[in-house]
Amino acid sequence: VAGEGEDWNVYWASVHTVKQIFNPESGIRLGDHQIINHFPNHYELTRKDLMVKNLKRYRKEAEKEGGDVESLDFVPLTFTLPADYSLFAEEFRRYPHTTWIMKPTAKAQGKGIFLINKLTQVKKWATGQQAGSVKGTAEAYVVSRYIDNPLLIGGRKFDLRLYVVVLSYRPLRVYLSSLGFARFCNVKYSHELGDLDNQFVHLTNVAIQKHGDSYNDKHGNKWPLTCLKLYIESTYGAEQSDQLFGTINSIIVNSLK
Repeated sequence: VAGEGEDWNVYWASVHTVKQIFNPESGIRLGDHQIINHFPNHYELTRKDLMVKNLKRYRKEAEKEGGDVESLDFVPLTFTLPADYSLFAEEFRRYPHTTWIMKPTAKAQGKGIFLINKLTQVKKWATGQQAGSVKGTAEAYVVSRYIDNPLLIGGRKFDLRLYVVVLSYRPLRVYLSSLGFARFCNVKYSHELGDLDNQFVHLTNVAIQKHGDSYNDKHGNKWPLTCLKLYIESTYGAEQSDQLFGTINSIIVNSLK
């Protein structure tokens, strides 16, 4: 456990404390025998806008080096608002019948997320943001092209919660836990305009789904990863299952790079 000076092996602290002490400007570097429980710049991946920025930069570098850029097409077209509003508006007008999803850059549990299919909805949001900025409460958003044909199980949308332990970045050493799970929506998926505002259809966050009438508090609308793999393999075949989870592993590695 950390003590005075450099005579320590493990430094366990809050995210904020680790960021303060071990930020690149501090000049403090870890020895081979020392570990900490948070990476100081983890927000470069966990903040939605910074994640998009870094993935775009990573893709450009891969293109320059002649790398495999097709394996990096795992993030839908995304813009940061309000900074990229003009670019987003141009793209929106090119494909006016596309649905987009807007998310605050630094919130969790589905807070502040909503779907749009009209540019006027963004303008209305921007007006509210301008009013909020006067009070010092304005916040940045990301807007992404919505995946309106997701893989469904039992007619319901789901996503994955996977746990990854990163031991080091140089070299990159990563362990993926087998105890992940799939999170399901309460209501069967629909892309009808009347369901655009129905969070129980579109957002898998437990913080939202637990308020639904059909929420099951015994299993929490969750499947263990082992059950999901069994379903995929029995429905689509072992080869497709292996390809899917191999691609997921590739996404994890490329995200961390």
